[in-house]
Amino acid sequence: MCPVTEVKTMQGTPILSVEHLKKSFGEHEVLRDITFEVPQGDVVSIIGSSGSGKSTLLRCINFLEEPTDGRILFRGKNAETEWTRAQYHSKVGMVFQSFNLFNNMSVLKNCMMGQMKVLHRGKAEAEEKALLYLEKVGMGPYRDARPGQLSGGQKQRVAIARALAMDPEVLLFDEPTSALDPEMVGEVLSVMRELAESGLTMLVVTHEMAFARDVSKRVIFMDSGVIAEDGAPEDIFTHPTQQRTREFLSRVLEKKA
Repeated sequence: MCPVTEVKTMQGTPILSVEHLKKSFGEHEVLRDITFEVPQGDVVSIIGSSGSGKSTLLRCINFLEEPTDGRILFRGKNAETEWTRAQYHSKVGMVFQSFNLFNNMSVLKNCMMGQMKVLHRGKAEAEEKALLYLEKVGMGPYRDARPGQLSGGQKQRVAIARALAMDPEVLLFDEPTSALDPEMVGEVLSVMRELAESGLTMLVVTHEMAFARDVSKRVIFMDSGVIAEDGAPEDIFTHPTQQRTREFLSRVLEKKA
């Protein structure tokens, strides 16, 4: 696998800010007054039980769900009013747990389509960029394969290459390993670790506690639609301040043992 090109960053400068975000589905309030910042170059992991609002938060940040209230800022500008949706999506990419690849297209074309439609790149430039990132995630030899011919881990690596080909400044990961067989999880986490080391800003919803502990700069624990705890990995995992955090980690880490 080729090393990922290092990203030049201004460490500590917020690139993404979430302010008082709320999301309701009818009478059901899923997110309640969520506020946090993601500094450029950081990896922030979001952990918590199923139903705590983690994936909904990521979908709101990417506007796959419309927030009920609050603001999302990208580089200090309101993502809804000061960026076009195409501009924002070209800067803030997303990798889904279910891959979301086009089954009727080759791996290469999957990685070219968004570039051509959203960034208006020519075919030659889009192909060059797609091949660059397919090589970086170890999927260059599969350029002509269809998704149906790939394993889950291979599909997810293609999905990551597709997202990277858009040259995003922030990459959102929504439980990227949850749909994978256990033996395929490692190959995807390996790619994500390389991306983290390159300096790419990443916001990761994950059940992989070792990744959250070892790779993240910061860990956010969500519970019942709120941020229950937010801190450095060593603080969250070694001496969490909230009883709910302690209960969650005890249960999850016991399962892993």
